[in-house]
Amino acid sequence: MNKKGPASSGRRAVVLLSGGLDSAVTLYSALAQGYDCSCLIFDYGQRHKKELVFAKKIARAGGCRHQLIKFSLPWKGSSLLDKRSDIGARYQVSGAKKIPLTYVPGRNIIFLSFALSFAEAIRAESIFIGAHQEDYSGYPDCRREFFEAFRQVIAKGTAAGARKKKISILVPLQDKKKAEIIRLGKRLGVPFELTWSCYGGKSAPCNECGSCYYRAKGFREAGMVDPALKSR
Repeated sequence: MNKKGPASSGRRAVVLLSGGLDSAVTLYSALAQGYDCSCLIFDYGQRHKKELVFAKKIARAGGCRHQLIKFSLPWKGSSLLDKRSDIGARYQVSGAKKIPLTYVPGRNIIFLSFALSFAEAIRAESIFIGAHQEDYSGYPDCRREFFEAFRQVIAKGTAAGARKKKISILVPLQDKKKAEIIRLGKRLGVPFELTWSCYGGKSAPCNECGSCYYRAKGFREAGMVDPALKSR
């Protein structure tokens, strides 16, 4: 039985867990709905491994199984993968369409493909991912249209789809701003002190990268003090 939320209803879910605030709230949302959750944590060659440590802590706090999936993207293509590249301030972009330098080519496609394979294998009915609207303008794989397209991939390209057995992609934070996500997390009992959002891997958040900016802005607008800052 999960430690958080109601007893499992027998429904299985795969949750993508990064160690960040959004994925933690997404996990606790799935638990509150009674899902038996299995978490996937990805080591894809990112600049630091600190978020992986926090992801494992969150999974354990929620009483959930977790697996670490390790793979590499040797062609880089993102400041999150190339230590020679500047992560940049929150407004730094890579081109005319204003894609942030922190965009990792095809990352959510890759993550969801792993999650889909896992979900089919364990007969899970849902996959949860913590994307939301504040990411839409910069990251094309966080848009509503992207998830609609991936649902078609499931329907047309899997054994589950051929058997008319639905595997849902659930994006519970999709229409929420960061402050709303934080308030939801507070209601769900999310241990925010166990989350890590900074793109840097130092002992404390840098307070300069885009992830730090939106986290600080969200807590400020929610009228709360970030417990992760108090605990470090």
